Amino acid sequence: MVSNEQRRKQLAREKFARQQQRRESARRKAKQRNTIIASTLVVVLAAGGGAWAAGAFKSEDKPADAASDSTPSQTPTPEQSPAPKMAIDKKAKYTFDVKTNEGDISIAMDAAKTPETVNSFKHLADKGFFDGTKCHRLTTQGIYVLQCGDPQGTGAGGPGYSIPDENLEGLGKAGADGSVTYPAGTVAMANAGPNTGGSQFFLVYKDSKLPPAYTPFGEMDKGGLKIVEAVGKAGVAEGSQSPSDGAPKKAVTIEKATVKKN
Repeated sequence: MVSNEQRRKQLAREKFARQQQRRESARRKAKQRNTIIASTLVVVLAAGGGAWAAGAFKSEDKPADAASDSTPSQTPTPEQSPAPKMAIDKKAKYTFDVKTNEGDISIAMDAAKTPETVNSFKHLADKGFFDGTKCHRLTTQGIYVLQCGDPQGTGAGGPGYSIPDENLEGLGKAGADGSVTYPAGTVAMANAGPNTGGSQFFLVYKDSKLPPAYTPFGEMDKGGLKIVEAVGKAGVAEGSQSPSDGAPKKAVTIEKATVKKN
């Protein structure tokens, strides 16, 4: 006889498989769009179009099922520019300081474990990319995360480039159910599939079981964790498509973000 726990795990695996299929379909569509965009780019550049470069930090794609996906996903977007050149000390530790309207969150990052991710966040923070952006998504059931880093505030925005996954075994190998525990306090990358990280990241405020597919690159300080816990406790805003997945009722805006070497 199948126990309730076994049934729950089976349903979770089936749900994850469906989500992976949706993401794979989205990636194929994005690839098709890339072909069209590449053709258009030749014409734009020939005309001296600087608008392409000006749009490097924007994405026009929005997923039809963004609100119903219970993983820390983002929309796959056509790459518009290369990832920033390595400009950090790969052996050093860095701090990602996030000043929000709810208080300050300090995130410790180890470049030795996630050099590409730390380099990207330093690059974006130095440009003020995160300043004035909203944390657009909160989940309060199944997984417990606050997702931020989208300049559009919709789950569809990004920096216009992708970075590779890193440190995927940093939280241990997957168990029989295909998941690992992302402990409370963990900060990890949202993505649209393998090696599609951009600028969106999620803050885990309660231990959450997820596939080891999201780069864990930082850890919140105790004060920051308390802030996110309070946001999670307040719940999802009224009018969201799901009572456990949507914009946070206690709105969070990143007022200023900086990355510094320790």
